[in-house]
Amino acid sequence: VDEAGRFRQSRNAGAYFGLVPRRHQSGEVDWTGGITKQGDSTVRKLLYEAANSILTRSRGTFTLKTWAMKIARRRGLKKARVALARRLAVIMHAMLRDGTLFQA
Repeated sequence: VDEAGRFRQSRNAGAYFGLVPRRHQSGEVDWTGGITKQGDSTVRKLLYEAANSILTRSRGTFTLKTWAMKIARRRGLKKARVALARRLAVIMHAMLRDGTLFQA
């Protein structure tokens, strides 16, 4: 995302990188599959790797990690990684739009 004003809402940034479920609807068939893989594959891969490292390698506990771990217990680790990657995209777009700096 080179220009933050491209999106009206920050939550659309995750969908821009393809981090949404793929749907197929036709007549009586309606199934939800994996992610759509639209947008920039490099950014999607980096967001997924960042989510994976937060879930598996970080030792501390913080709000994002506990939120994703709840999803992992309910739905599985793969879906939690994608959900966290989408959440990271939303947070980073909001930071870019507002001009705020990351505070660890």
